[in-house]
Amino acid sequence: MSQKVDVNLLDGVFKKTVKTVEASRKQIFEISENARRESGTMKLEIMEIRNEIGKVIDRVDKLELAYRKAKSRLAQVSRHFHSYTEEDIRVAYEEAHNIQIELTVNREREANLRRRRDELERRLRSLEETIAKAENLMSHIGVVLNYLTGDLSKVGEALETAKHHQMLGLRIIQAQEEERKRVSREIHDGPAQSMANVVLRTEIVEKMLKNDRMVEAQMELHELKDMVRFSLSDVRRIIFDLRPMALDDLGLIPTIQKYCQTFEERTNLHINVAVFGKEQHLDSSVKAALFRLIQECLNNTLKHARAKKVQVKVEFQYEQVIIVVKDDGVGFVVSEKSSDGESFGILGMKERTQLLEGTMEIHSQPGQGTRVQFHIPIKR
Repeated sequence: MSQKVDVNLLDGVFKKTVKTVEASRKQIFEISENARRESGTMKLEIMEIRNEIGKVIDRVDKLELAYRKAKSRLAQVSRHFHSYTEEDIRVAYEEAHNIQIELTVNREREANLRRRRDELERRLRSLEETIAKAENLMSHIGVVLNYLTGDLSKVGEALETAKHHQMLGLRIIQAQEEERKRVSREIHDGPAQSMANVVLRTEIVEKMLKNDRMVEAQMELHELKDMVRFSLSDVRRIIFDLRPMALDDLGLIPTIQKYCQTFEERTNLHINVAVFGKEQHLDSSVKAALFRLIQECLNNTLKHARAKKVQVKVEFQYEQVIIVVKDDGVGFVVSEKSSDGESFGILGMKERTQLLEGTMEIHSQPGQGTRVQFHIPIKR
């Protein structure tokens, strides 16, 4: 006889596990933030040390020139000491001696500053590795946490579901988490880094203004303005990738054409967009889903196909929309891809197509490119 499972007990175990995982994620986040703050402070200190090294090098160069002149003067006085007074000889000697001492001090200071800079740069690299590892670990914990708080929290039903459905749920969550990680990384490497740099540069401008270095401050502010413009462009691109507002303003086809043009400029892929029939009125959610299908096809082509040309065809019929994305890439064996486990990209496209009550077909052979076709019904 099968033993009855205590669902309440399992629920309690899951709740404790979720609580522990959430606490761990919070601690990792705090470690990551502390490391990020420390790296910002360290970058500012490295920048200041580099400026100081430049000043010390200039001072050393001037002192070396002055020391050579003082030595020459001392040698001249020594050779013709009968022509100079004792006071002249003493002054020449003291001048050469003082310059030599100051030169030695500045050389030592330059060496110390260089050692400090190298040490800070090593520590900064270590901190950046720590931040990357913490973000990666948080991503994995996010997958586990989402899975625990999702279907597995209903253990009564979860115990009766098939292994295939559990794996499907996990893979969808992993796909979502990978997308979040990609967006997070884009924001961190783009606008977030730029904003951090802006903060550091504004502090430098403040110091320049305090020291009445107006020309340098104006040049720095000009560079800051360009940096902010670039960051704004970056933010708009990320927003467009998340949800193109042009879908509601311009419609599906102009948005697809604009995206393909931008994608072509960014990747050097040659993309040809062909439209047949008149664009029909579609719900906002349907337009977004159709756009995402084309976006995912292009991303898969870029990642895996090693293609040079891509053709995107959109055909509006009375009862359906047909989308075809075809590339001249390396291709693959479709049956082997299905047996080995589909990629997150293909899985996501199938999920979207099923939600739209449509069909998706993939035709591909090694060396013959790939053709993905969607048939999406239009509900009137």
